[in-house]
Parts: sequence; structure tokens; C-alpha cells
Amino acid sequence: MVIFNDPRGPVLNANRGAFSRLIGLAIVGFFGILLLFNCITRVESGHVGVLTLFGRVTGEVLAEGMHVINPFKVSHEMSIRTQEIKESASVPSSEGLMMALDTSLIYHMNPDKAAEVYQKIGPRYMEVLIEPNLRAAIREATASHTANALYTGEREMVAKQVSDTLSGLLGPRGIVVESILLRDIQLPQTLKTSIESKQQAEQEALAMNFRLQKEKQEAERKRIEAAGIRDFQQIVAQGISPQLLEWKGIEATENLSKSSNTKVVVIGNSKNGLPLILGQ
Repeated sequence: MVIFNDPRGPVLNANRGAFSRLIGLAIVGFFGILLLFNCITRVESGHVGVLTLFGRVTGEVLAEGMHVINPFKVSHEMSIRTQEIKESASVPSSEGLMMALDTSLIYHMNPDKAAEVYQKIGPRYMEVLIEPNLRAAIREATASHTANALYTGEREMVAKQVSDTLSGLLGPRGIVVESILLRDIQLPQTLKTSIESKQQAEQEALAMNFRLQKEKQEAERKRIEAAGIRDFQQIVAQGISPQLLEWKGIEATENLSKSSNTKVVVIGNSKNGLPLILGQ
């Protein structure tokens, strides 16, 4: 048997070893870069990140911005911005009348309880927790007030009652109630017409009372004015005497006689008669 040795053997083996090492380094580098990217997470503005490790909530909450975390942990974003829920429903009054009520709930999530909300309620907390409690609180509040009161002057009271109820229910669960807005209340048409007629009658009664009060004041003013004129006339009448009239007549005759204008002066038919000017 004849054996031939290839003089290039050691070179080929060396090249193969170097190539294998390069492939190994590339694979390690790839996984290293992948691991590095998994260590960096970003939380959007107005959100917080709830961390979980293999499906278990760790209790850690990330604020908005960039963070370096355990590559095996996953960040779940949850909004902490102010949000609105609009609810339109038929609700009863204390008399049992059904009314159409449009309501808005303004709320936001408490950032400190985001992990608890995610763990115990989940991302669909609005549908699971907030909306059912909102409907129940509205019905409870309207059922303790009459339809007339809801339509006229107690809307703010009802809104406060709903807000207090929801704050007590949702606050411990991590939801902060900012305000309740009763946008519109629609009563049955017959009741609405009756209430509007009553309000119109009350306004007309107030207007009539105002006019009567004004007329009474005017009558009082005229009575005081008439009393003043009467008192003035009595005072003047007491001060006029025959002697004063005679003296005034003499003064008038004297003044007329001194005038340069042509005139005819007629003296009264008595000796104390006053002058009368007929022409000039």
C-alpha cells in the first residue's frame, strides 16, 4: 500500500479552525446585540410600564422614557392620561319615571397602583370595572330624586352623589375620579310640557307681583306729592290777606304808570280793585 501525504493539510485545517471561530464569534455577537436590545425598553409619554417576569407581575412600574431592565422582563404600557367615558342610558326617577340621561365620567389611573390594576383587573379595566360601576351609580343617584328636581335645580347634587359613589368604589382599585358631567336629561314629553308650563306660570306670577309692587310704590309717591301740594296751598292761603292784595294792586298800578308803552289800565269796580291791562 502506498500513502501520499498532502503538504497543504495543516494549512487547510488551520483555515477551517479560524473560520469556525469567526462563525462562533458572529453568533455570540448576534445574541449579545439581541440581548442588549432586550435590556433597553422605552415607555411612551403619558404611560407607565408594568414589568412582568415569565408572566408574573413583579410590582415594578417604569415611568415614561428610556430604561435598562432585565432582558427576561417584559414591559406592559398602561395610560395614566385623563380619559373620558360617555354613557347614555335610561334611568328611573323616585316616581318610577324613565328618563334618558347622557353622562360623562372624567378619570385617570393612579400611577402608583398601575401594577395592581394590571394584575387584578387587566388592561380592559375600563370595560370590566369602570363602566358597570358608572351605570349602577347613576341609577342609584337618580332613583333618589324626583324628575322635576333633576330637570330643574338638583343636577349638580346628582352629579356630586355619583362622583362620591364612584370615588369610594374606584379609588381603592387605582382609578381616580376627576369629575362627573350630566350633559343632558330628557324627560317624557308630557312631563316636560307640564314642568315648563308650571315654570312659565311661576314666572308670570313673579312678574305680576313685581308690577303690583311697582304700582303700590307709584301710588305712594303720588299720595306724598298730593299731600305736599295740599300743605303748600294751605300755607299760601293762610298768608294771603285783603291788605296784601290791596298793596300788590297799588304796586302794579304804580309800575304800569311809569311804563313808557301805550296802555289802557282798568281799575276794578271796587275801591280796592286790582288793575287789568287791556292792551298796549
